[in-house]
Formats: sequence, structure tokens, C-alpha cells
Amino acid sequence: VQLQASGGGLVQAGGSLRLSCAASGGTISRRGMGWFRQAPGKEREFVAVIRWGGGITHYADSVKGRFTISRDNARNTMYLQMNSLKPEDTASYLCAATKTGSSYPYKYDYWGQGTQVTVSS
Repeated sequence: VQLQASGGGLVQAGGSLRLSCAASGGTISRRGMGWFRQAPGKEREFVAVIRWGGGITHYADSVKGRFTISRDNARNTMYLQMNSLKPEDTASYLCAATKTGSSYPYKYDYWGQGTQVTVSS
């Protein structure tokens, strides 16, 4: 499975962005899908996950109530709607696929390249 993340950009604090993760070479309908982020000099950080078989979601405390993860299996695409963005959300955002769903990066089998999100104050 190849994953392609897009939708990043420069936005002012309080603004919104919608990230997309398009999959090819395989279906995501039976996979857990996650978003992670990584800022320069920092470790990769879990953001959100959506499990398959019911679409149960889980968020990092730092984004809960502001970000929403969703999936469109017909389009083989996952999304991350980010509202009320803060400067501390600035990072490269990566999408990933796993068997069921997890907040641990090592459990993911496939990774897309990052899309940069920069939030100015």
C-alpha cells in the first residue's frame, strides 16, 4: 500500500486545514489508519487513529476537541480536519496504515511522506 499525504500549508493561529491521505496499491477499508506528526528535533508523535470495523477513533490529548479523523473507504482516503490550530501544532504530518489501529508508530506497516503544517502566531 502506498500512501500520499497532502493538504498542508501555512495558516494563522485559530485557522483550519484539512489533510488528506490517499492510498493506492491496496485498500484501506480493512486497516486501521493513523496520523502522526514530527517537528524538527522531536520524536514522532501520535495524533489520531481510526480503526476499521466500526470506525472507532482515538485522539492525543493535545488535539482532542480540535481535530477530527475520518475515512472514506469508497475513495480509499483518510482525512484529518484540523480546527483552532495553534503554533505548537506546527510539524510534518504523516499518515500510516496498520492492521487494526494503534497509537504506537512501530505497529504501523505503511507510511506516507509528510505534509508540512505551519501555524503562525
